Amino acid sequence: MPSASPVPPSSRDSVVVALRTAGCVFAEDEAELILATARTPAEAAEMVERRVAGLPLELVVGWAEFRGLRITVDPGVFVPRRRTEFLVEQALARGPGAGVVVDLCCGSGAVGAALAAGLGRVELHAADIDPAAVRCARGNVAAAGGHVHQGDLFDALPGDLRGRVGILAANVPYVPSDEIALLPLEARAHEPLVALDGGADGLDVLRRVAAEAARWLAPGGCVLVETSRHQAPTALDAFERNGLTAHLAVSEELYAHVVIGVAP
Repeated sequence: MPSASPVPPSSRDSVVVALRTAGCVFAEDEAELILATARTPAEAAEMVERRVAGLPLELVVGWAEFRGLRITVDPGVFVPRRRTEFLVEQALARGPGAGVVVDLCCGSGAVGAALAAGLGRVELHAADIDPAAVRCARGNVAAAGGHVHQGDLFDALPGDLRGRVGILAANVPYVPSDEIALLPLEARAHEPLVALDGGADGLDVLRRVAAEAARWLAPGGCVLVETSRHQAPTALDAFERNGLTAHLAVSEELYAHVVIGVAP
């Protein structure tokens, strides 16, 4: 991040006011980020205009911070959430010796990049059904030597990964279809529906992951999926029914719920 803004201090207050008037709760922080990212006053003004119009901040500046990493986020790609850092923490705690890591439903590739950064030398694979996500993820996992594949869940992965995966992180969509309309406008208008809509009860994709995960995991390997509090019991049951030892990890601070399944 640049150390100084091209916008004079006298203009900062007007940026904060514009953002606050548009309903940005953290207007001061957002102003600092925009002004530090913009290369010229004109670019800063354009960024403010786009944010005021409702574009997510991460798409305005072109990146999101995720576990200390600067993750590029392209238009039309799911923006990584801070609560998902809890999934990464749980994975790192359970798989410090993992040699093969898979980031399924990878979006920007933030989870895979963060896992590779935390584990060191790993064989990293990421996959998504959305071409825009695949293009974005390739740039974000390049530093870790990661491979990104396009396709529907496990169909996208190389067959020789079966039985070898130490950590399978699957940040699946889990919003029930009839609750999509209740999401913040930023998500509804600017993120792909395929990354949000989890079907009637929000667990359609999770069930598909649970049904196949054991075939791909190495002995003792784990699969981790983010879900909601009220969905967690059903998600745990789906993992158990498919031969995994399952439990729930919760972060009250981040309001994050991660279902973890461990292979025999």
